[in-house]
Amino acid sequence: MGTGTPISDVGEFGLVERIAAALAGQPAGGVEVGIGDDAAVVRLPGDGRAVVSTDMLVEGRHFRRDWSTGADVGARAAAQNLIDIAVMGARGTTLVVALGLPADLPVEWVTDLYAGMREEAGAQGAVIVGGDLVRADRVVISVTALGVLTGEAAVRRSGAQPGDVVAVAGRLGWAAAGLSILSRGFRTPRVLVDAHRRPQPPYAAAAAAAEAGATAMIDVSDGLVADLRHVAIASGVAVELDPSRAVVDEPVASAAAAFNADPLVWVLTGGEDHAVAATFPAGATLPEGFTVVGEVRDPAEVDVLDGPGITVGGRVPRSTGGHDHFAG
Repeated sequence: MGTGTPISDVGEFGLVERIAAALAGQPAGGVEVGIGDDAAVVRLPGDGRAVVSTDMLVEGRHFRRDWSTGADVGARAAAQNLIDIAVMGARGTTLVVALGLPADLPVEWVTDLYAGMREEAGAQGAVIVGGDLVRADRVVISVTALGVLTGEAAVRRSGAQPGDVVAVAGRLGWAAAGLSILSRGFRTPRVLVDAHRRPQPPYAAAAAAAEAGATAMIDVSDGLVADLRHVAIASGVAVELDPSRAVVDEPVASAAAAFNADPLVWVLTGGEDHAVAATFPAGATLPEGFTVVGEVRDPAEVDVLDGPGITVGGRVPRSTGGHDHFAG
């Protein structure tokens, strides 16, 4: 779990001072008032529209401190919010962070958390402008991200049209493989374990997809099948996913072979890689890094579907995978 000075020894205000010190020197950008006042003041470039997303991480459900460092968790918390902004065709600018923390949590773990968030956010040109602290029984992290649109309209889940192609950019199955490895008590292969600890969202691919005219886009956080089903339902279409076209990277294939597992299960239903799935008009030139994995159809033309939804290899999956926070 780590050792160091417990938060109870420095108190809330002492912790705030250390967090402020950890964030000192961030690029000012459009921030007029940052940490230290009751609220931040930021300038949003463009036409005044703000894109806003909030996501949470809860210790024991989304991460374990014996598996991940504070910096790992911080990077992950920032990444999963910033990619949500990116798949809307926007650019993340600022983050606000609220934390629930146990009193005996080492202060150093918290400052490492902010270091990880600052590193991930800074790489995307975003800054952390404030937040809140409260005592809790376990670590709870809530991040709100703000962004600005880079095009004329936001790219939504609801824009897919029959005839569109479905394509994916980024890694699939890596985080699921890493979680499986950790759950078995192992720490290698490191590349897969690290994929669980710190996802690598393809931010540039999301921006390129929006510029190329993607009709719909989504962050693959729950798993490819589950998230494409979200697109299908939102758009009122049928998505036909061809599993033979899904890329199974060598580290994922090797780990699956070692565990006598099917790598496609990780690739199709594993979440938290934060890849990007998008639909494009037929004949469109796909941005670099995207691989076609299916097509969009009219639900009335797909016999195995009763309304909008997804097929995998021509069949309706018995389970789409994905994570239900209130199941079990």
